[in-house]
Amino acid sequence: MRRRFRFSYPNMDSLPDAILQYILSNLTEAKDVASCNCVSKRWKDSTDSVKSIKFPRNSFENISDVTLSDALVLKMISSFHRLEELVLYSPFTSKGLASWLSHVSQSLKLLELRMDNLASEEALVEGPLKLDCIGVAKCLETMKLWGVLMMSPPKWDVFPNLRCLEIVGARMDDGALGSALRACPNLSSLLLLACEGVKSISISLPCLEHCKLDFYGQGNTLLSLTAPRIVSLDVQGCSWISVPETSFLKNLSIANVSGRVYMVQFRNLSSLESLSVRGVQWCWDALTTILEQARDVKHLFMKVEFTGTEALQPFPEIDFVEFFKNHPKLQKFDIHGAMFAALCQKNSLKKLETGFEIGCLEEVVITVRSPLNAEQKMSTLESLVRYAKGLKRMVIRVLRMKSNHSSADDFCDDICKFHHMNKHLVHIE
Repeated sequence: MRRRFRFSYPNMDSLPDAILQYILSNLTEAKDVASCNCVSKRWKDSTDSVKSIKFPRNSFENISDVTLSDALVLKMISSFHRLEELVLYSPFTSKGLASWLSHVSQSLKLLELRMDNLASEEALVEGPLKLDCIGVAKCLETMKLWGVLMMSPPKWDVFPNLRCLEIVGARMDDGALGSALRACPNLSSLLLLACEGVKSISISLPCLEHCKLDFYGQGNTLLSLTAPRIVSLDVQGCSWISVPETSFLKNLSIANVSGRVYMVQFRNLSSLESLSVRGVQWCWDALTTILEQARDVKHLFMKVEFTGTEALQPFPEIDFVEFFKNHPKLQKFDIHGAMFAALCQKNSLKKLETGFEIGCLEEVVITVRSPLNAEQKMSTLESLVRYAKGLKRMVIRVLRMKSNHSSADDFCDDICKFHHMNKHLVHIE
């Protein structure tokens, strides 16, 4: 007869230390860490090893007094031996923030705060104080701030270890932003998203590699960026851009949907692989300058509707052959309305010769919005298929084409026939 063994489940207190520490190391939500205090005394004593804590927006939704929630956060934070990451989306006061950071300033590496200054009645009084409090956390490596009011320079000394700074949703003064960035001399990643009020900013960061700047407003911000190690740059809302040192720049995106781009200055774009230019209006000199410098680009995205320094003007004619000869390494070309129309002018295809070839082009995405010059447009499509020997995919997007004339229907019929003749290559969206 077989003996029957009764399997007994161990209680939570009997877990090995290694497993307990593993469980606690994977808990970041404040409510989960607080629940551990209720398991047993051993679990409560072990929570001091927690290194990362997050307070979601609704952490204290049943507490109307912000000072009380400040005290609860302080009680939890002060129980940790060495907190490295603090993420706080729930409301707080500057006094509360100062008390927390005084406990963890020596160990804290990541700080993410929802400041809520822009929507607050007392923003003008309290906003800068919250920023000032952050200055004590000198060991920070990553700082992320949401809803920031920065109308006066924050009282920061220097963050020697800070590598990543992100500010999302802000109202700023030029001098205040410049002062804040000077306190972060070793940044390698900078993100300023939906920032309002910046008119002219000069940034000098010798270690910066990745930069995204989104200035909200009239699109007339002036930008000067000195970053000799820059690899990726994304700029939105600037009319004048100067980046003198770009030897390592691989990805560049410039957009301006509110204003016009007057001038771009780049000394060297020989390493550039991806270029995106977008906006309602670019001065033709600015556009041609950047296209001439980006000769070795592999991915080109163009969505600019008009040129001209003042009044909106259409694109001048662009020679089809010269354009692709000047960009011999182009692999993917995403082209919208105005640029495509410029390539489709009557004289654009006259220089086609027997030996001409678009060597590296593999994918073309074309957005068509008008049936005008339909014959030239079809000739350009056919030339792309004929001379791009390595072409693997062509996508034609017909976007909100409006015309009461039968030419629109005829053009669509021509595109469908073209698709039928090149089913292996052409896709219509």
